[in-house]
Amino acid sequence: MITLTPSAEKAAERFIKHASEPVTALRMAVASGGCSGFEYKIALVNEPDEGDLETSSGNVKIYVDPASAPYLNGVTVDFFETLTDSGFKFENPNAKSSCGCGSSFQV
Repeated sequence: MITLTPSAEKAAERFIKHASEPVTALRMAVASGGCSGFEYKIALVNEPDEGDLETSSGNVKIYVDPASAPYLNGVTVDFFETLTDSGFKFENPNAKSSCGCGSSFQV
């Protein structure tokens, strides 16, 4: 369903390990918003919400709410770091277009 690149997996593992409260997974979702219509949401969580689908990429457990699952199916998530910026970047085969920053999309 969702693939994390090695860079994204390493970043997620680091965030999970160093979180201020115990967490075990990422929760990924799609919400209305952003400059293209939908935006990606990522949170560190300890357990799934009721009805969440569970998947994993490498050693990282990922929970996805059922409404977001069709939008996230086949998504590849990368993590980038530069001197001035860092973050997750999404490659979504379901998107007809996306914004320049890669954090929102349109279907």
